Amino acid sequence: MGDTVIKVEGVSKQYRLGQIGRKSLSQDFNRWWHMVRGKEDPYLKIGQENDRSKKGTSEYVWALQDINFDVKQGEVLGIIGRNGAGKSTLLKILSKVTAPTKGSIKVKGRIASLLEVGTGFHPELSGRDNIFLNGAILGMTKKEITSKFDEIVDFAGVERYIDTPVKRYSSGMYVRLAFAVAAHLEPEILIVDEVLAVGDAEFQKKCLGKMKDVSVNDGRTVLFVSHNMAAVKTLCDRTVALKNGLFADDGNPHKVINKYLNDDKRQYMVKWDSFEEAPGNRITRIKIAEIFSRTTNNIELAITEAFSLRFEVWLRDDKLSIINFSLNIFNSDGLLLLNTFTTGVTIKSGVITGEFDMPQNLFNTGTYSVELMVVKNYSQLLYCFADILKFDMVENKRNSAWLSEWQGLIRPVIPSHIDINNE
Repeated sequence: MGDTVIKVEGVSKQYRLGQIGRKSLSQDFNRWWHMVRGKEDPYLKIGQENDRSKKGTSEYVWALQDINFDVKQGEVLGIIGRNGAGKSTLLKILSKVTAPTKGSIKVKGRIASLLEVGTGFHPELSGRDNIFLNGAILGMTKKEITSKFDEIVDFAGVERYIDTPVKRYSSGMYVRLAFAVAAHLEPEILIVDEVLAVGDAEFQKKCLGKMKDVSVNDGRTVLFVSHNMAAVKTLCDRTVALKNGLFADDGNPHKVINKYLNDDKRQYMVKWDSFEEAPGNRITRIKIAEIFSRTTNNIELAITEAFSLRFEVWLRDDKLSIINFSLNIFNSDGLLLLNTFTTGVTIKSGVITGEFDMPQNLFNTGTYSVELMVVKNYSQLLYCFADILKFDMVENKRNSAWLSEWQGLIRPVIPSHIDINNE
């Protein structure tokens, strides 16, 4: 493999929808009958691509199809794509959490993965015990873990709670400790999914700095999945884009991200009729997301007109909780321009509706994407619906031509005046 530490060849992953497993006794017998006759698995010939916005006609879906790429030692590879594109499935295959249906993966070196908050942690054990447990899972000796222990605790910032069972940690504290363990126990390859969205801004900045440091100074390889395009551009040497389980693009982060953002169709409204079909997880799924204005045709929005964003989500929880929405709006460069949130409502199960009213004269001309996060008890991220809506802001034709050349990320109308002194 030379300086190649990860080699992905023809990797595909197939799932059977609506089932706990993808096999049954009749299917196992059919597969065995084909195998003894030297024929190909018949179920690999069926299935549809993973387009979550369409109902589909097959009970089989390809979460990934024929993925091929290499990763060099010391490279920081960003993996981007919409929800359901196959990013997390790919990372789980690389981490050996699940096996590919077809294809092979060759890995040279020890892998540390941070795929979900608290993965590998035992809720009844303290933070101290979980550091040693998680380190052992990653293949470290007790001596190695002990030598890094103080550094891990300091980075995580949970020293006061280090001897408290982690079941009492917030999701932010969970991810702080989990990332600190994975990053400090010196794996040759570090795999990080979008869990950093749970942490606060200061910790996210700290994590990005640590990932850059282990790559540049220690020569370790990092695979980073994120919907934060600005972070991907800053951190990554190279970016891969996935779309509906297919390999879409590979190359310079700026070029790949710009193509990903600009080629995607505008979405002013999306709607799903059932909980089972909608994107999300077992607790929350999106029902409706829409942008509307009383004065435009919703093909494009004029800068001088106000508009609203409305969301409906299903919630199916087993505990009474405070739920609120957090809204992020990004420009075409992936920069976060606006973050706001709703007040919380106490609910256990049902449909929650939230609406955000955007004032006129706020955004500059350009293309914008909308991200909705459903948050429980003001700290636990239930799900992040990235790129759920996308819209264009255009200049009002009544404005003077020179206004369209205004620079700046936003262009609000700020109260001002001019005084005249006739002396």
